[in-house]
This record gives sequence, structure tokens and C-alpha cells, in this order.
Amino acid sequence: MDVTDIVDRTFDTYDETTPVSKLRGAFEDSNRKALLVTRDGDLEGIVTRRDVLSSHEKNTRKARSLVRPVPTIGPDEDVREAARLMIAGDTRLLPVVEDGTDEVSGVVRADDLLEAVQPYLSVLDADDVATTDLVSVDPGTNLGKALATFRKERIQHLPVVDPDDDGDVVGIVSLVDVLEFVTRELTRSQGGDPEEHMDASQGGHHGGFGAREGESADLLELPVRNVMVETLGTASPDEDLDSVLETMLEFGGSSSILLEDGSLAGIVTKTDLLESLTWTEEQQLPVQVFGVDLMAESSREGLAERIENVTRKFGDMRVFEAKVHFSEHRERLRGVPQIHARIRLFTDKGLFVASDEGYGDRHAFSLALNAIERQILEGKPSSRIKEHSDEDLEKVYGWWLQS
Repeated sequence: MDVTDIVDRTFDTYDETTPVSKLRGAFEDSNRKALLVTRDGDLEGIVTRRDVLSSHEKNTRKARSLVRPVPTIGPDEDVREAARLMIAGDTRLLPVVEDGTDEVSGVVRADDLLEAVQPYLSVLDADDVATTDLVSVDPGTNLGKALATFRKERIQHLPVVDPDDDGDVVGIVSLVDVLEFVTRELTRSQGGDPEEHMDASQGGHHGGFGAREGESADLLELPVRNVMVETLGTASPDEDLDSVLETMLEFGGSSSILLEDGSLAGIVTKTDLLESLTWTEEQQLPVQVFGVDLMAESSREGLAERIENVTRKFGDMRVFEAKVHFSEHRERLRGVPQIHARIRLFTDKGLFVASDEGYGDRHAFSLALNAIERQILEGKPSSRIKEHSDEDLEKVYGWWLQS
């Protein structure tokens, strides 16, 4: 199945000079998760709802201060490739670019993709993709601690469990829920002197922009029960994934709590569903090879297996993309050409790139892979993925966590 039928040809673009205030308004007026940003008519990247809500940028600042690049996809690409690119690029929207051009002709959204493949998800059960090693909070946990937990655990959903009610699940709170709440209440508070006491559940907030730091501290002391979603669409571990997705769509959620005998058993998110689309029967890492005609001793499957053997040593490392480039030099040794091998691994620990030269493709690849392994062992990627930088943490979690 390709993405042709799920490409949305009606989409808005915003120039990089658009004020952040206008982006906020665009998100408030729609349920969009991301907006396309252009520069002189060319695609620059996207701005996400989360980035705008958590940003401390003044409303007069421009979209360029929040934009980030994303992968693009062709109109005839497979839905599995679309899902893979969404996971690798940490995006739920992919610009569609026509072959041979840089012109954006549409977008593919994660929800549309999942709805299109929903009937095929029945081959998997919820517990095939669920996270079962869960972190939860109780209703009285304050928002500041919840935000710190999101940051520490690098998650976006927290089940809310009431220890005074036999450990029953009473709700769920998401990172976006907290960011929207705090941003909304701080926006309402601008205009006068802050009141001595603030209760977000009552909506009574007044204060000037200069009082924001104190007011945000007050807001972060409020309990998660003020923000959590109480009406849960729950599922069981043995429920088909298509039914789990139907529950998410029915409740307008991005996750579903799994209950077994009334107790918390796991959580399934839309990200988990997207990841399930990228699986292959052999569960082998897809490797892109350039210079395949120089592979006299290796195969694509063999390269993938050797890369996986290395990354498997480091436990929970996830490889989103692997590329291998081969090029030939004139020098030869006993008739074997000198080959230059370059390996690029995009992982959740960062981007690792290494190259080396050897006689024959197998020798060159081995030397380059050894260099990659040393980088991973030393924790020295060529670059960190965006979400791990201090700057991006500030964008994602808001300035109130950076003090």
C-alpha cells in the first residue's frame, strides 16, 4: 500500500518570518499537530504544536526561531516507509515532494496513515507493542514533578494511579496537556498584578508579564488531577491493535491504557502503532547501500547483520536508519581494489559516522564498523539527535524547567 490515497492536498504554509503569535493562533484554531514553514517559497521545515506551546519565545519572534527540518516523502512511497520516516524524524507530518522537484504538493499525517492501515493491524495484539515497564504518578503529584518525570524518562504519557483506591487507574496526563495548560494560564494572567493565590481549576489569574516566573512556579505546584484526562479509553493486552486504534480515535487520544483484571498492565501509543508498521518478517535492520556494484564479498543482508551484532552489544540502542557508502580507489593489492567504506547510523543515542579504507569491501567495511563501535563505546556520536540538546530540551519542556 502506498501513500497516494492519504496525501492531503489542502495544507497551509507559513513563511519563516511569521510571528510566533500567529502560529499560536493557528494551533488554537485547529487540531493540527504541525505546520509547514517556508523560506522564500521553499520548504524550510515544520513547527510543532508542542514546540510552540513550550517555547518561551516572545510572540513577536519569528517562526524561524522554532522551525526544525523533517524528512520528505514521494507521492508513491509505501506506507511502511512513511511510518519509518515519521519515527526517524520524530514527526507526525511528512511533506510530500514530487519526483525531480523540491515542490511540496501535499502532506501525509500520522492519523490518516493509521486509519488507512487500521484493518491490517488486527494481526497484532496490544501486548505485542505495548510498554509494560511503566512510570506512573498519583493524582496529587504536582505538575512540576510530572514535567521532570517526562524529561527524565523521555516519555510523553503518564498513567495516573490512585494509591488510596486500590491502585486503580483514574486518568492519564500527557506532556502536551501540561504544556497547553501552563501556557494557557500564563497567557490569561497577563494584564494586571498577580493575585496572592492562584487556582488553575477556577481560571482566576491576573498579572503582568514580569510576574510570569512567580506565577509559573505557582502553576507547577498544582496537582495533575487538574490537568489529567479522566475518561479513559482502555484496552486489554490481548485486544487486537485495530480495536486499540479505534479506541484512541473514539476518545481523541494519542494513547490507550491496558488493564488486566482491573490493574494497570501497559500503555500503547500511536508511536507504537507507527513502529509496528516498520517491522519486517525477519525484523532485520534495513540498510541503504551506495556503490553496491563494489560489493564483491558482502551482501546487504550480511551488512545489516553485522551492524546489528555491534549495536546489540549496547542493550537498548535503537537504530532508525543505516547507510553504507562504498567507493573505489585506483590502488590494488594482488588484484584486490582499495575500497573506501563510510557508515552512517542514525540512532536514539545520536548520529554515528565513520569511514576507513581497506582492500576489498569486506575489509573496508570491517574497519569502518570498528570505528563506529569505538564511538558508541566512548559515547561520542558525530552529532546528537535534536531532542537531546539543551536548546531543544528548552523548547520541548519550556523555560520553567531550565532554572
